[in-house]
Amino acid sequence: MTDVHVRILVVEDEPQMQKFLRTSLAAEGYRVIEADNGRDGIDFARTHNPDLVLLDLGLPDIDGMDVTKALREWSNKPIIVISARGREDDKIRALDLGADDYLTKPFGTGELLARIRVAVRRAVHAGQERPDPELTVGELRVDLDKRRVFVADREIHLTPNEYRLFTVLMKNPGKVLTHRQLLKEVWGPAYATQTQYLRVYMVQLRHKLERDPARPRYLVTEPGVGYRLKAE
Repeated sequence: MTDVHVRILVVEDEPQMQKFLRTSLAAEGYRVIEADNGRDGIDFARTHNPDLVLLDLGLPDIDGMDVTKALREWSNKPIIVISARGREDDKIRALDLGADDYLTKPFGTGELLARIRVAVRRAVHAGQERPDPELTVGELRVDLDKRRVFVADREIHLTPNEYRLFTVLMKNPGKVLTHRQLLKEVWGPAYATQTQYLRVYMVQLRHKLERDPARPRYLVTEPGVGYRLKAE
């Protein structure tokens, strides 16, 4: 069971999906707030201040993309999109607008709950007044003060660009980061379309950090969208 104080706003209009989410989340101890259209979703986000939003895109009044954009004007709480739209351009647009994650329907309860746990933990960590000088995900560890990287107890040498890319991923465990987001963060806005940079550097990082670079445990590709540092 999870912390009963964690509030999740579900913005979904399909009755069967509403019931599935309500039952699954309540069984884990989450407090559930429900809205069956986009405008109520925006209003409930303001009035109830949820810790996380589960957001469908195909809403009856306004598109979920517009809801994401509206929420990001004033809120930094995690948004996980849950949608039947599985096209890469939909995923990229939602993530670029500020969504933290994207699950394509149908999905399993276990995967949904894992994504929620990661997003909530990340939000709590981001809200701490003093950033943790050390980041750890599984066997991976970064000492931000000394700019040192470890796999288990073995120190790994990374080039400056490899280090910048890796720390961006480590600061966002479990979150899908689009090619554009990573390129702008690591290389700057002028490189936002240079996806070949990412491919080269991700190959290099996997060879240095993964036990089996061909089947990565941590540095996971989201095909056509970007990359995720797998946190579970």
